[in-house]
Amino acid sequence: MTPQLVTLADTPPRPWRNGGGVTRELLAWPEGGDWRVRISVAEIETDGPFSTFPGVERWFAVLEGGGVALTIAGVEHRCRAGDAALSFPGDAPVDCRLLRGTSRDLNLMLRGGRGAMQPVVDGEAWAPPAGRCGLYALAAGRCQVDAAAIDLPAGSLAWFDAAPVALTFQPEQATTNRMPGWWLAAHAEEPDA
Repeated sequence: MTPQLVTLADTPPRPWRNGGGVTRELLAWPEGGDWRVRISVAEIETDGPFSTFPGVERWFAVLEGGGVALTIAGVEHRCRAGDAALSFPGDAPVDCRLLRGTSRDLNLMLRGGRGAMQPVVDGEAWAPPAGRCGLYALAAGRCQVDAAAIDLPAGSLAWFDAAPVALTFQPEQATTNRMPGWWLAAHAEEPDA
């Protein structure tokens, strides 16, 4: 079972239309404009609104930097590295305010499906709750996939179009101040033929 591997370093940044940051799209499935699953890493450089995505379930987690305050439909949520992922509807109005400088964030978006993002715990097995799944590795390490092992560099995505029974991630070095990565799950419908 070989995953699709994508590294942040090999993914070119695309500037936002409002000039507030850049996004690196790690995965869009299926490819093209009508994706069902999209995973990206964004660097937020200034305060401002997020784009809306009607019919999309969004998941958001701060990877590093000063964090953000997201005001979603009038309710403020403070998000910092190490906090649980935040889920919200893509059509909700979202205003972003930086807390202490630039913030780098992981985004999972699903159109016509449901998903989940949960933190990796060193060496603890994770049973994907969906047909498609992945691991965003913040730290370099080894991902155990059923009976096989895959070495991943820091800042990489391993994506499985058919979820294995279980996954485990062990970083090369112990991570005491931050989690080593994020598990991503997607229940996504096949696009119409």
